[in-house]
Amino acid sequence: MHFGFGFKSSTLLIFFIHGLIFTLLLVYKGIRNEHKSSFWLAAFIFLCSMYIAPFMLGYAGWYAKDPYRDILFFIPFQQLFLLPPLLYFYIKSSLNPSFTFQRKDWLHFVPTILYGIYSLIIWITDTIVLDEYYFYAIERDKDLALWYQIAGFIMMVFYLFASLKLYAQYKKKTYETVSFADSILYVWMERFLIAFLGLLLIRILFFILNPEWANFGNKYWYYLAFSILFYYIALSGYIHSIKINLPYLPKLISTESVDFLAEAEAQNEPVKTSEKVAIQITEEDKALQKQLEHFMVSEKLFTNPNLTLFDVASKLNTHPKKVSNIINKGFKMNFNDFVNAYRTEEVIKKVTSNENTSKTLLGIALDSGFNSKSTFNRAFKKQTQQTPKEYFSQKN
Repeated sequence: MHFGFGFKSSTLLIFFIHGLIFTLLLVYKGIRNEHKSSFWLAAFIFLCSMYIAPFMLGYAGWYAKDPYRDILFFIPFQQLFLLPPLLYFYIKSSLNPSFTFQRKDWLHFVPTILYGIYSLIIWITDTIVLDEYYFYAIERDKDLALWYQIAGFIMMVFYLFASLKLYAQYKKKTYETVSFADSILYVWMERFLIAFLGLLLIRILFFILNPEWANFGNKYWYYLAFSILFYYIALSGYIHSIKINLPYLPKLISTESVDFLAEAEAQNEPVKTSEKVAIQITEEDKALQKQLEHFMVSEKLFTNPNLTLFDVASKLNTHPKKVSNIINKGFKMNFNDFVNAYRTEEVIKKVTSNENTSKTLLGIALDSGFNSKSTFNRAFKKQTQQTPKEYFSQKN
């Protein structure tokens, strides 16, 4: 098989092969552990590998030789209408393990189906009916046509924003329902989405400032950057698929939490934050607020590193939504910050009173309910506007 090993073709070949390997690994993980999100990511990574294939093979000399040129022409390697919804459903299934694909979700794939029919018509006409180039008379790959590239670009930007919106909603709900939010937020996912969006915006900027950049040979650096990005999400997603199987990780989505969030969404009333709630506290609210403070202090609920809103609501014998509103209105913070405030206060109390002198600061933080050093540092600085080191150095 002809393949010209140059710098450009070889570097893209490395990412292409790794993409196929990660595809197989993710499919295996999906089958073995019954993770829907792994299948979505496997499909996305596979299509990312196919996306760089025309340029990898083009730099290797395929567009200049038969029958390799026909392979590039008639196989739609760049599925620009399919990549965006696959990414969107991967994000959705990762953030919501109870997500199931509905019949209405097929609407997201209508452009892909239409482009598939279009590609099939071209192949049948040029290879079977006419047995000569008709659609490909100009000998330019249809996947690289300007209208298709622009339409795919618009779709990708749209779905990236939709994915970022999903992540923002997940992040908000997480901070409102668990006290260990920092340890379960998929920060890599947000970074990837923002980086991907930035890459697309840089692409359109280059095209506007330098129209010649649209020429085949001038796009290498864009496709190299794209390869690095999809390799990053493949690696991060695969590591995540391993981590979520470890027994010590807390479960965010319980049956009760799903019912609670579903009820809020059904009423079109998301879990409210302090900025959106008027400060109107009833006598019943005040009584519940005092009861909440009593349990937090007397029983030190905050020392449980896996404490959730549903645990507290069960302790108070009330609905989680009620507790959430009390914390939002009465304390003007979300549940995560509310619990971490008690944990921070407990750390300060133990250190300043010389308790647990045999333990390190991290040991005291873990005893107070924090589950990691990074979470402790972030929460401590948020509560005191100083790092632990700065705060205690100043006190000493």
